[in-house]
Amino acid sequence: MCFCTHFDVEGNAQATSGIITGAWIDMVGKYKVITLCGSTRFKDAFLQTQKRLTLDGNIVISVGLFGHSGDDEVWAPGTKEMLDDMHKRKIDMADEIFVINVGGYIGSSTRSEIEYAKATGKGIRFLEENGME
Repeated sequence: MCFCTHFDVEGNAQATSGIITGAWIDMVGKYKVITLCGSTRFKDAFLQTQKRLTLDGNIVISVGLFGHSGDDEVWAPGTKEMLDDMHKRKIDMADEIFVINVGGYIGSSTRSEIEYAKATGKGIRFLEENGME
């Protein structure tokens, strides 16, 4: 049994309950969920990797903004911290993370995400072989 809150077109919360069907469980279990991590300066690598992993049959969760590639909204007070926290929640939803480590670069935010993934038992893969151990 699951308890959910849905919103109607006017934005009013509608509490519902129901049973998760086997078909839904089968659909979710069929695809690996992968969260992309890495410096947003590598926007092109993020987009290429997202495309490749999606075509390989994965559900891919990525960043919402590329602060180091022109999305200046990231630098508004409190926004970077919020986005970093949101990205940890994206890791929570994933089976594994895929680190975009172009040229072996792993910054402090990405390092934190890798440590979080390790601590929560997530698989970790790297774009380039010279990733963290």
